[in-house]
Amino acid sequence: MQHISPNGWESNHPCVSIERNRRTLQSLPFYNIMLWLLLGVLTFPCCVHCLIFKVGVLGPWNCDPVYYRALPTVAARLAISRINRDPNLDLGLSMDFIILQEPCETSKALTTFIYYDKSANALVGPTNPGYCIAASLLAKSWDKALFSFSCISYELDRLTAYPTFARTAPFPADVLFTVFKHYRWATSVVISSNEEIWIETAGRVASALRMKGLPVAFVAAMGMNDTELESTLKKIQSTGGVRVIIMCMHSVLVGGEQQAVFLLKAKQLGLTSGKYVFVPYDTLHYSVPYTNVSHFALKNNSSLKEAYDAVLTITMASEPLSFNEAFEAARKSGEITLPVQPEQVNPLFGTIYNSIYLMAKSIHNARKAGMTLSGSNVAYYTKNTNFDGFNQRFEVDSRGQVKTSYVVLDSDSKGAELYQAYMVDLRSGVLRFTGKSIHFPGGSPPVADSSCWFEENAVCTGGVEVTYIIIVLAVILSMTVGGFFIGLYIRRRLQQIQLVKGPNRILLTLEDLTFINPQLSKKKITLDDLSESKSALDDKSADPSHSMNSMQTATHENSSVAVYEGDWVWLKKFEEGQFKEVKQSTTKIFTKMKDLRNENVNPFLGFFLDCSMFAVVTEHCSRGSLQDLLRNEDVKLDWMFKSSLLLDLIKGMKYLHHREFAHGRLKSRNCVVDGRFVLKITDYGFNELLESQKAPVEEPPPEELYWTAPELLRDLTHFHKGTYKGDVYSFSIILQEVVVRGPPYCMLGLPPEEIIRKVKKPPPMCRPTVAPDQAPLECIQLMKQCWSEQPDRRPTFEEIFDRFKIINKGKKTNIIDSMLRMLEQYSSNLEDLIRERTEELEVEKQRTEKLLSEMLPPSVADTLKTGATVEPEYFDQVTIYFSDIVGFTTISSLSDPIEVVDLLNDLYTLFDAVLSNHDVYKVETIGDAYMVASGLPKRNGNKHAAEIANMSLNILSSVGSFHMRHMPDVPVRIRIGIHSGPCVAGVVGLTMPRYCLFGDTVNTASRMESTGLPYRIHVNMSTVKILRSLNDGYKIDVRGKTELKGKGIEETYWLVGKTNFSKPLPKPPEIKPGGQLARNDDGGNQDSFPPGQQTSAQNVLKSGREDNIPEMELLRRQRSIRMRMDLETKRSKS
Repeated sequence: MQHISPNGWESNHPCVSIERNRRTLQSLPFYNIMLWLLLGVLTFPCCVHCLIFKVGVLGPWNCDPVYYRALPTVAARLAISRINRDPNLDLGLSMDFIILQEPCETSKALTTFIYYDKSANALVGPTNPGYCIAASLLAKSWDKALFSFSCISYELDRLTAYPTFARTAPFPADVLFTVFKHYRWATSVVISSNEEIWIETAGRVASALRMKGLPVAFVAAMGMNDTELESTLKKIQSTGGVRVIIMCMHSVLVGGEQQAVFLLKAKQLGLTSGKYVFVPYDTLHYSVPYTNVSHFALKNNSSLKEAYDAVLTITMASEPLSFNEAFEAARKSGEITLPVQPEQVNPLFGTIYNSIYLMAKSIHNARKAGMTLSGSNVAYYTKNTNFDGFNQRFEVDSRGQVKTSYVVLDSDSKGAELYQAYMVDLRSGVLRFTGKSIHFPGGSPPVADSSCWFEENAVCTGGVEVTYIIIVLAVILSMTVGGFFIGLYIRRRLQQIQLVKGPNRILLTLEDLTFINPQLSKKKITLDDLSESKSALDDKSADPSHSMNSMQTATHENSSVAVYEGDWVWLKKFEEGQFKEVKQSTTKIFTKMKDLRNENVNPFLGFFLDCSMFAVVTEHCSRGSLQDLLRNEDVKLDWMFKSSLLLDLIKGMKYLHHREFAHGRLKSRNCVVDGRFVLKITDYGFNELLESQKAPVEEPPPEELYWTAPELLRDLTHFHKGTYKGDVYSFSIILQEVVVRGPPYCMLGLPPEEIIRKVKKPPPMCRPTVAPDQAPLECIQLMKQCWSEQPDRRPTFEEIFDRFKIINKGKKTNIIDSMLRMLEQYSSNLEDLIRERTEELEVEKQRTEKLLSEMLPPSVADTLKTGATVEPEYFDQVTIYFSDIVGFTTISSLSDPIEVVDLLNDLYTLFDAVLSNHDVYKVETIGDAYMVASGLPKRNGNKHAAEIANMSLNILSSVGSFHMRHMPDVPVRIRIGIHSGPCVAGVVGLTMPRYCLFGDTVNTASRMESTGLPYRIHVNMSTVKILRSLNDGYKIDVRGKTELKGKGIEETYWLVGKTNFSKPLPKPPEIKPGGQLARNDDGGNQDSFPPGQQTSAQNVLKSGREDNIPEMELLRRQRSIRMRMDLETKRSKS
């Protein structure tokens, strides 16, 4: 055997070595050439057949049954045997093969491929195109030739990048392009089966067609079920322009079941009617037999035969023999010994054969050229080769492109044979008619596309002239530009209209405002603050002329207060010459001011322009300005009020700066206070409006400059341009006013001119002085930081807000807000309390209804709740159950009352648990008697007897393991009586009403219980008949004739069990013949007991007898004496 080295192959014969390079003999020195010739002559006879070149045939042979039928082992053996015998091939070696498995999952296939580096000297494969590039790179690193018939990536044709790769079949995309070009079918879709190998193939096919310039609408898998398949086909129908459906899956002609399912579903949805052409992809890799061959898949399925009429099968031509004929010839010659018919073999058999034969031809060419058998040389010397394949003639051109003939096959939907319609000439790229036309289902082929799709170096636009496209684009562009400018014009016009009309109009006239007399307005404003306005009114009333003027009608000339949409507004008037007209820049400022919405910013309502007057309209605040409020000594301002006003100011300025709006005119006179003592900032935007009008800058008087920052005082050209840091300085002066409750710099005693001069030209720095006791120390420090000489050291309003919250310890300082917050909290608490009480009421209601439903049937309870009368109801068939405790009187006499209550409670709780599993209704309990009925108040047909019987067996079983708490050794024995028949049910009484049953059935059931025996279920004949009619396997024994009080003697029965009832039942006492039933003291009958009386009361109870009267009486007396002694002891202690 040969030894495979990591870098290639080499013989184990000592006289041969192989070098891997492509150097020519001419490049060697002369003496080296002579030495090689001498060695070749001397060693040729002994080593001509000492080399073995092993070929690995790679494919999914084990995981795909269709590929398995390609018989790769037989194909490789046939090719190798013919190659080794072919006298025209001078290989200088013997070829051998090995079959290598390729998993069907791409990732696993690549992982497996990595371990094949030492398995063979060259590889045929891979079959999965999903990892062809990766496999080619690995083969390049191993220097092994890789011959593939299924790799369909153009990337692999780059010789420098993939020198060891070679194709063994024509490029499938070239064949498809030639056929599509003939019919001018451009747009296609690629549909694959659900296997990963075919999904990878579909993606590579689509990429190859797109590289050819053909549009592929989409690539999709069939789907895992019928719904997904139908969705895929409907997607094809909804995609416009599709002509061809390429099916990447095993052909139905070679056993592809998924293609059959796909075609049948397509036929069902009408896709095979002629609008689309279906092309199988896998037939491009082999030669489908078509001459006088009837295909089994079409022969036995008429629906598939009709669907296949829409399929064009493109396959390798059979020249000169068909695949079946070539295979049969090899079988007859003894080259193939496998007992298999050609029809059972996948024609891919021939493609494997051809690939190995092409490799042998390449080795022959390399040896002839004097080259070593490196991987790159074996792949390279496939060029300019021609050879006879299994049943085709192949040629390889100088570019390494394999050429062979293809045929287009069609069927006529009647027979199972395919006929040749066209020959595909790959050399010239045309289809040649062979004599019989294609039968299209619709009578004609699908609609043709533009021919430009198939022209090289042409930009295809779907058949539309490029000139037209340019014209259309130019028209669209011009329309777009025109539309843009028209839109701008319309937008501007709309903005102008919105300025004067609509709910958000800005420009106001005399028609919109109703002016109010200032004095009357002032009186109305200060009705709630008489002390504030008294002095002002008295001063003005002293002047008769002024008094007369105040009574005159208010106009825009003598009043700044008006009514707008029902609210009072204030007009901030411009001086004459400051404002001329509304410009575009002015409109933007108006819009920006209109968009400001904050509780502490006085809203801008509009701009008044009429009668040569211009004014900013804002909301009127009844408390006046902050300056007025501070000077009104009648208003008491503690720190809470002051901090509330300051915090409002800080929040308002913080909002303005956040909206990138510097104020520039901030002073106490521009801070107004409404009726709720909320401070609001006004006069914002006034400087911007003046700047937009190019109004002349006039230096204001010195007392108006107190709030102006020093840097702005030094440069009057920027006086009207507010800055953020300048607003902080203005805030610090307002803070001083609020803290000391006086004008700015009031404590210095200097004239305004001197103060402004010192502020403008320090040192020394001139600032107000504030005593430490007038405000918190932190507030004074903040004030000093805000009027810092250097603007960069002044904090922002964000920082001021955070620090002021710390000063107030995070408390809300607005007094009105505090009151409202308290009211809201009270309201919230009240709502929670109401909700809690409502929930408690609902819970109690549910408990009451539950208790009522446990005392009365739900239907009766609902009737009583509505106040209606419950009418008695007749039931023709019910079953009634009675039970009591045997010896209950004796047990009661030997127990305390509380112990008796505990006993009955435990026992009836046990019974109630059993009842919950049956369709029965608990009527009542009287002492130790327990009464249950079935068939009422809800009728249940004949099930009532079975329900009571099953319940009785379960109760009897549960009693067998029941023990009394105070007498655990004494068994509790019950007797049960059952009877079926009619009865009447109704509610009796108004106080504590009860749902009662009346009728002879109730009496009879009671008699059945009273004549019963311990641990036994006494059943009447009426119940027995029903149980037997149900055939549920109830076990019933005949008791015999029994005398029932008031009924006479009747035949009665014992219910002793049920076929599928597996719970244990207590063993009842035996009944002795002739035994007399004794009457006990609680009205119950006792059965006969065995002899051997016990002396203790517990033994008496265990035996169930009370005929030992003296002994029982003695026990009772002893217990009575003990109880009296206990009572006396308690009295003495008390």
